[in-house]
Amino acid sequence: MNVVEWHEALALAGMGVEVDLMTRRHAPGLPDVVDVAPGVRLLHLDAGPATSLPKSAIDAFIPQFAEALDGLGGYDVYHCQHWMSGIAALEVARRRGVPLVQSFHSVAAPPGVDLSHGEPPESPGRVPGEARLAREADHVIAISAAEARTVIQRCGADPDRVSIIPPGVDLGLFRPLSVADRESSDERPYLAFAARLQPLKGPDLAIEALARVDARVRPRLVIAGADSLDFAQYAAHLHEQVRDLGLTEDVSFVGPRTRPELAALFQGAQLVLVPSYSETFGLVALEAAACGTPVIASATGGLREAVVHGETGQLMDSREPGDWADAITRLLTDESTLARMGVVSRVHARRFTWEAMARQVADVYESLVS
Repeated sequence: MNVVEWHEALALAGMGVEVDLMTRRHAPGLPDVVDVAPGVRLLHLDAGPATSLPKSAIDAFIPQFAEALDGLGGYDVYHCQHWMSGIAALEVARRRGVPLVQSFHSVAAPPGVDLSHGEPPESPGRVPGEARLAREADHVIAISAAEARTVIQRCGADPDRVSIIPPGVDLGLFRPLSVADRESSDERPYLAFAARLQPLKGPDLAIEALARVDARVRPRLVIAGADSLDFAQYAAHLHEQVRDLGLTEDVSFVGPRTRPELAALFQGAQLVLVPSYSETFGLVALEAAACGTPVIASATGGLREAVVHGETGQLMDSREPGDWADAITRLLTDESTLARMGVVSRVHARRFTWEAMARQVADVYESLVS
């Protein structure tokens, strides 16, 4: 489940809001309703085959999801977390006279636009679907100023119906290691990369940059993330890249991590790399900051808001591996700067809490209902 959706639901429930999370049944035998936390239920709706599907195939079942959604009881607000759920809920909400709030989490680049300008559409319906929702939803919640600009300028949203509400971070889970824990570690220093393995996230750039770091100071690179069904051969390409660059002893692929495992990964890393072409916010960068670990990230989208350049890490305008290698080397060989950034990172991350996000989201709901 999307990290933002999950924590937002829990925080809203903690305020007394009853939350139902609806998702497509992706495996046979899943119960219709699961009580996942006090005030939060997970509902599995039948829409297409009960199996995992790539995102590029799911939109064919939007009408079935809408029909299943229409068969449920009444709600005060529909809050949709992706364009497909938004299109499914839009007509249901209109018939029932219920306000619809839309969150996108990422907005597709129009056909023909280079990948560096945004996430490629998984299907022909995504770009017009997002534009329709931006114009017709009662309110749009963006998680960064960069995303707000995109939904206004590219998708045609009314600025008066757009709010910027940044995500939070679990400061209890994502926290720095003690000095004693760091000093007692005898493992080889490493950099961390965490994201689904797809071109948009740029793991190939992280690997290429590592190869350019002088072998005398080169750390390991730990890559955490699941394969993407939409890019089935990409993981194999990354493994081949590692072999071709002679980095088989320097790069580890550890697969998807649980939240506690991800926190431990960030806590032990010297740096976290976020070389994405586009991010609406960059939650990984914020979680790394909460662990007191500086970040080197692409200067794109919401990463400009998640990372404070020169204070919690470094933002890169270049996608040249040599430039990234130089930035990695400079920080790894400047212990005082690295330590200062780690301290400031934690202070920066404390500004973002799920409770604060939930309060602002609840204010949007209340304004629409009233």
